Order: sequence, then C-alpha cells, then structure tokens
Amino acid sequence: MGLLEGRVAVVTGGAQGLGYAVAEAFVIEGASVVLGDLNAEGVAAAARQLAVGDRAVGLVCDVTIAGDVENLLTQAKERFGSLDIMVNNAGVTRDATMRKMTEEQFDQVMNVHVKGCWLGTRAASKMMREQDTGGSIINVSSISGKVGMPGQTNYSAAKAGIVGLTKAAAKEVGFAKVRVNAIQPGIIRTRMTDALHEDVMAAKLAEVPLGRIGEPSEVASVVLFLASDMSSYMSGAVLEITGGRNL
Repeated sequence: MGLLEGRVAVVTGGAQGLGYAVAEAFVIEGASVVLGDLNAEGVAAAARQLAVGDRAVGLVCDVTIAGDVENLLTQAKERFGSLDIMVNNAGVTRDATMRKMTEEQFDQVMNVHVKGCWLGTRAASKMMREQDTGGSIINVSSISGKVGMPGQTNYSAAKAGIVGLTKAAAKEVGFAKVRVNAIQPGIIRTRMTDALHEDVMAAKLAEVPLGRIGEPSEVASVVLFLASDMSSYMSGAVLEITGGRNL
C-alpha cells in the first residue's frame, strides 16, 4: 500500500517542473491525479508521461479564473470519486526592478500566485469539508516570500501573501479535518535555474550550507509528506526546502 493509495489529488502548474515532480511522487504512492495547466498540449503530454493510464488526467486551467478552478476540481471528483489533496503550484515570474516594473507585470504575478492560490484553496476546502475524511491543501510559496529578492517586489510580495493566506485558511477550515500547509523552496533545478549564468549560480550556491542546488524530487518529497497521513497533526505550517539558505 502506498502512502496515498486510493486518494485523489489535483496539482496546478502540473505540465512541468515542480508540479510534474509532485504528480510523479503522488502516482508512485498510489494516488490518482488531475493536472491543471494553461499549456493544453503540455499538460496532456505530462499526464501520459506519468504512465499510469487513466489514473492521470491533464486539463487546461487558468488559475485566475474561478470557473476554471472549480471545473478542475469537479472533474477530479467526477472521474475519481473524491478530492483528497490540492496542490496550488501554478506560478509565473515577471522580474524587474521597481523602477522598471509595470503595473501589468505586478498584477500578473499577484493574480496568478495570490488570487490563484486563494481560488484553489477556497474551492478545494469547500469540497473537502463535505467529506468525512477532510483533505490536505499544500500551497507553494518561496523563500523569496520570506527574505525578499531584488527585482522581485511582485513575486516576493505574492509569495509572502501565500503564507498569510495559508495560515488564515488553516484556522478557518481545521474543524472540518481540512489541513492547509505551505512550502518555501529555495534554489531548485528547473529550466529557469538552468539558464542562469555560472557566476550568478555560484553566488547563490555560496549562500547554501549544503553547497548544492535542490532537485525537484526533493521538493516533491516534502509535498508528499504534507499530503499524507505522516503529517496528520500539521496545519498552518510553512516548511523551507532550501538546503539551509536564508536561515
């Protein structure tokens, strides 16, 4: 029996990167997953790549649109019978200094991260509180939301907002056995970090006590922990996955 045997999970931003790694960890432990992403071809391909047949489905979803989010969760329940886990992972970056950042760039990042996370948490908790078993919601913040990063006033503000949202939601829905937690990854190997210049990467790694970049699978393992019964008495927690950076 896997840690998530028979459970149903939704992961936004699931076509690639951390979202896909989380979905992969979930299906290995027995869950059925619905991946949501703006990239229609990418999310369908990601579901096929998980190689678990009908246990994985990829659907188009814009997390800033309430109807899209609600449809994603409804599809999960109709296809698999419940909604046990929600991972609000979808995100974008629009980096620029405050002097150069446009209002549109600020709004885009806030909408996807904060509004998207709020819509996902609201819709998932509503569905989960109707189940005797409750459920687990995991929101993806960032260490940037703890310490702030130059050129990311929009992103740092949004990721900090997710922490506050998580703690408030945990207090609202705990009575219904719905747990809400967050993670704050540090520098993790993704397409974005692979594109960094060597000197930039070296400077970042110099701040990491473990002396290396993190892998998507290492983030996925922490999300798996929060999704499973191993964390059954945890709610409102924020777990840093940073190799010790920014302590």
